[in-house]
Amino acid sequence: MQEKQEVIRLENITRHFKVGTEIVKALRSITLTIYRNEFVALMGPSGSGKSTLMNILGCLDTSTSGHYYLNGNDVSKLNDNELAEIRNREIGFIFQTFNLLPRSTALENVMLPMIYAGISKSRRLDRAKEVIENVRLTDRMMHKPNELSGGQRQRVAIARALVNNPSIILADEPTGNLDSKTSIEIMGVLEQIHNAGNTIIVVTHEESIARHAHRIIRLIDGLVAKDEVNKNIFTMADYAHEEVAVDGLS
Repeated sequence: MQEKQEVIRLENITRHFKVGTEIVKALRSITLTIYRNEFVALMGPSGSGKSTLMNILGCLDTSTSGHYYLNGNDVSKLNDNELAEIRNREIGFIFQTFNLLPRSTALENVMLPMIYAGISKSRRLDRAKEVIENVRLTDRMMHKPNELSGGQRQRVAIARALVNNPSIILADEPTGNLDSKTSIEIMGVLEQIHNAGNTIIVVTHEESIARHAHRIIRLIDGLVAKDEVNKNIFTMADYAHEEVAVDGLS
């Protein structure tokens, strides 16, 4: 049996914020490991610490104490420039609000992380077209965001997240601004990305989204309340069984 490869290891991670004269303990002591090609849902109510944990996992923030190892490297104490480099190279972000440049085409938006990575223009173009094709948006790649539907914009964001072959895909409420049919479509895309070997962490408060994950981590009051294997994984095949029509994914 092949040994699982560790991608993320958190050791006693805390994050405290000073609000006036009070110290808010957003994360109290988080210890967990995420392995390559896992599909993890990170859940919790408002104030549970899930957004704070997401920011630390995404190297958008640093912990007050503890250690965060990404591919064996301790990124807990890196400076802002080093964190920015790690974010661009190792982490693909998918946001609820898409975060696309409004005056740039889908193709240009997807190429952006590669510009920061110093990749040549010809390679940027080839790779961007490749990932746009993977999310089935080739016929829309010269369109700007305001010429795309919500689902198409999220596909562009997914392609952008994939373009640098990151270690993890971090999706923050990826269906939060989408209708139910388009949400199903986007979860189908994430399912395909996971099946291709990618490690995915979805931050969500929706049980219907979390049920797609293979592992569900629930936070309460800055602590891991439950970390369990999802024994009833919901896939696109289940939608087909329920006779939910999803164009292009059925």
